[in-house]
Amino acid sequence: MSRSARWFRRGDQLVMLGAFVGAFALLGLSTFTSWPVGSGGPVPGTTEVVNPVYTSQAGDCLNWTKSTLSDVAKVDCKAQHMFEVTGVEDIGGAYGPQAPFPTDEQWQAISEERCAKTSLAYLGGKFDPAGKYSVGPLNPGERLWQSGQRTMRCGLQVAGPAGGLLPAYGTAKTQDQSAVYDPGVCLGITEALGVGDPVDCAEPHTFEIVGVVPLPAGDYPAVEKQDETLSAECTRIAAEYSGGVDFKAKGLIVTWDTRTPESWAAGSYRVNCKVGATPAPDNKGLTAWEKSIRNPNAPPLTTANPPQTTAVQQDEPTGAPLHSESKSGAPTTTSATSTSEKPTATATTTTTTEPTR
Repeated sequence: MSRSARWFRRGDQLVMLGAFVGAFALLGLSTFTSWPVGSGGPVPGTTEVVNPVYTSQAGDCLNWTKSTLSDVAKVDCKAQHMFEVTGVEDIGGAYGPQAPFPTDEQWQAISEERCAKTSLAYLGGKFDPAGKYSVGPLNPGERLWQSGQRTMRCGLQVAGPAGGLLPAYGTAKTQDQSAVYDPGVCLGITEALGVGDPVDCAEPHTFEIVGVVPLPAGDYPAVEKQDETLSAECTRIAAEYSGGVDFKAKGLIVTWDTRTPESWAAGSYRVNCKVGATPAPDNKGLTAWEKSIRNPNAPPLTTANPPQTTAVQQDEPTGAPLHSESKSGAPTTTSATSTSEKPTATATTTTTTEPTR
């Protein structure tokens, strides 16, 4: 990774802009996380417990359900997983036996230098900077570091708008990287009045996803062209999803996402149609609303995988989170999108120190 790489803030996310293989790549990095201690199964023929992280290699997928990662297990990438390993990096050359455990800033630099390049290569050089994947390192943690461990796993994770980890399905090598959610998913609200991670639609939320629209492949369409296509399509989808709800009477609006040239170049052509509350006059943040507008008489929604509705917040990250905590940032939009605010003819429109054993 070029040493001229620089960091800047988009909403509540820090992202890195740097050169790789002669082209600029925009990479998001997620929270630094230590390997869990005391999880895994016994080595065949012995009683020794081996953590699955220790033996994972590029292409392996890891899953856990506990915030401590104490139940981490290696799984088939077709199944639900929280981390897809893109490479194993040994940093012993730069950090010898007597080197102290790296600081937050040092781990950030290590991840930038090692994991960003490794993960981009793993994806064949195509990475959506505003897509659903972010680069995340699993480091050995201070206890294992003191015993001489100097390897870390680089990998890809799916993070919600507020930084909680969401389950992934299928290898990232073949997945569409578009940052979209299934119809019926509701995105919460942060303390800073920005977009939060998925929540039950009965809870306060900023948006309810009503559909996914694939934009036609080909040359990148200007945002104005995307708006023109999505204005009519999202209005139609929202009306069908809700059974003809009068959104204006409920103080709601139909909105949609658009794609940037960088996302388009990575093959991200899908966008969400969604419904949100009419913005407050002061425009200091998003407005929360409750309950779902889905037609109760409509047939059940069907998706290829369970909806991404449960975000896992990891305990005690070992470095400063690169997805900022919701309470510390400014109001956000979903990381992959920009929101249109144009009216249509039919509706108003406006986006672990070590765990315990």
